[in-house]
Amino acid sequence: MTVKKSPAAPEKKRLEVKAVTVAGNGDLNVLFDQFMHTFEEFKSANDQRLAQLETRMGADALTAEKVARLDAALDGYKSALDRAMVERERPALEAGTSPTTGQEYKDAFAAYVKRGEEKSLSIGSNPDGGYLVPDETASQITRLLTTISPIRSIAGVLEISTSVYKQPVSVSGPAVGWVGETAARPETASQTLAEVTFPTMELYAMPAATAAFLDDAAVDVGEWIAREINTAFAEQESQAFVNGDGVNKPSGFLQATQVAQSSWSWGNVGYVATGVSGAFPAADESDVLIDLMYALKSGYRQNASWVMNRQTQAAIRKLKDSSGNYLWQPASVAGGRATLMGFDLVESEDMPDIAAGSASIAFGDFSRGYLIVDRRGVNVLRDPFSNKPYVQFYTTKRVGGGMHDYDAIKLLKFSVS
Repeated sequence: MTVKKSPAAPEKKRLEVKAVTVAGNGDLNVLFDQFMHTFEEFKSANDQRLAQLETRMGADALTAEKVARLDAALDGYKSALDRAMVERERPALEAGTSPTTGQEYKDAFAAYVKRGEEKSLSIGSNPDGGYLVPDETASQITRLLTTISPIRSIAGVLEISTSVYKQPVSVSGPAVGWVGETAARPETASQTLAEVTFPTMELYAMPAATAAFLDDAAVDVGEWIAREINTAFAEQESQAFVNGDGVNKPSGFLQATQVAQSSWSWGNVGYVATGVSGAFPAADESDVLIDLMYALKSGYRQNASWVMNRQTQAAIRKLKDSSGNYLWQPASVAGGRATLMGFDLVESEDMPDIAAGSASIAFGDFSRGYLIVDRRGVNVLRDPFSNKPYVQFYTTKRVGGGMHDYDAIKLLKFSVS
């Protein structure tokens, strides 16, 4: 008698996702093509996950793993694109002559940085020690900060020559009314004014170099200083613009008093609650995003942006509208921004992760809602004595920031109410 063997159970195949590979030359078009290809794979895998959720108790573990890995790959490509953009936007620092300081001062500044020679540095001298960097270097530092500091890239920015900037703001206009041709004209209430104040705080960095490095004739000292301090400055600025407590640093927009949008008043930032502590609603998740969008007045909404961190963006990336379209869309061109519901999405790692009571998503016109105040000039003090054999460069700039228009930014709060 022949015994038939039971057919072997089919072996489950592991779903593989290729690791992120960045082109060696950092070519933006190559990186962007890889990013878009990965996004198409992500959509396909996520569609499969959603279909499994609808037809059974839960998604297959391998499918969920693939979605998570593709999501991480998208983040990797996005970071690579951001780095490539920063590199591409770095122009040469010493290409021309400054109309205010001239080539002579730039050469003298280079001699000061390299060898400590001060005899030609009458322009920009500081009686307390240190010298203003040439205009090209100072403006280059600002450009680099704009490129890599997410909040600075969308906020209002003002350069001043004093330590404090004050501005009156009209909270409500004068009362008006209709009257008949011969009717009496009673006196109307005057407009209400509030004053916003932005003190500038000192931000510093202290890069160091050996004397041998500085003696190298090929070293462009202006560009070297800009490269050394721009990342450190940008990281500290970004943290302060979001969460700064206003003590020796700018005041962040998340530190303003938060109230439910229905109770909003000047001096507070309004929020919309998700209705669930630490999560989106179980059904119709995107509805709270729509509520947040329309909590903002139309005049602000025209120039609005979303602000959130990478983890929150990963959760948003999986959402669809009622027609099955993904709410999150990648940039249409290399170097552009992703969009959410048609508005630019700005990624800021200083925004909080989704948690109970967290205000993890901001939406608003940041150019009107948040003001960054830069005091003109960047100072450098050369110190060859404190840390021999290194020469340290105590580099400072003064920056302030705070809420400028409390009605221009709204928050999504992951709470019951």
